Amino acid sequence: MKLNCGQRRIIMKTLVVFDFDHTLVDDNSDTWVIKCIPDQCLPDLVKNSYQKGHWTEYMGRVMSYIGDQDISPDTVRSVMETIPFTDGMIELLTFIVSNKNDIDCIIISDSNTVFINWILQVAGVQAAVNQVFTNPATFDKRGYMEIECYHSHQCSQCPVNLCKRKVLADFLAGQLKGGVEYQRTFYVGDGGNDLCPSNSLREGDVVFPRKGYTLERLLSRQSAQQGEGSSNPRVVGWTSGKEILIELKACVQPQG
Repeated sequence: MKLNCGQRRIIMKTLVVFDFDHTLVDDNSDTWVIKCIPDQCLPDLVKNSYQKGHWTEYMGRVMSYIGDQDISPDTVRSVMETIPFTDGMIELLTFIVSNKNDIDCIIISDSNTVFINWILQVAGVQAAVNQVFTNPATFDKRGYMEIECYHSHQCSQCPVNLCKRKVLADFLAGQLKGGVEYQRTFYVGDGGNDLCPSNSLREGDVVFPRKGYTLERLLSRQSAQQGEGSSNPRVVGWTSGKEILIELKACVQPQG
């Protein structure tokens, strides 16, 4: 802990920020749900309705189609609970649970609240996560899942429904008002929409792009264009959550 200029007590912690699809879980939850359709195939009318940058609206049509097939919420849940976690992520989340005095953890994802909550609960790791920032989803009286866009924003780099940089900035500001400041932030992701928040990180923070995925390529290209900058966060590629766990253990004193 430290005191700021106003002599207010500040709790210093480490923040771990996760993307969800192809990061915590080893697939895309939005496409995994197609497995609950008997032939596991969408009709062309739905499949071809996607417009770039409007994935959430597209998923609303997907879930409406699933509802039209009389597929119950319980059936959807049973399918979603089979999505595999990425190697080492359960161990990483378990470590976070056991060190909550020192580590806060949030998820910022373009999936939805229903899918993420189901998947965390079935794995028994929901206690690791302080907050989930994603598109709100609920089931209506018919048993159809409805999905809303998370927010609106002015960022031209991000999908219209979610700027992860804005979410992270708002979260950090809110925490600071509540007396929590983060000595370092670990950002773990894989996709193009993880570049914007990665670029908001400070010197001393770490961005973890999954090896072989879009974020790693974008960061590598960006680094080549900009050259080495002293204020840049450290970049550590990963293939398993165990590699991230090693980094996290190195800066957090395990309890007991």
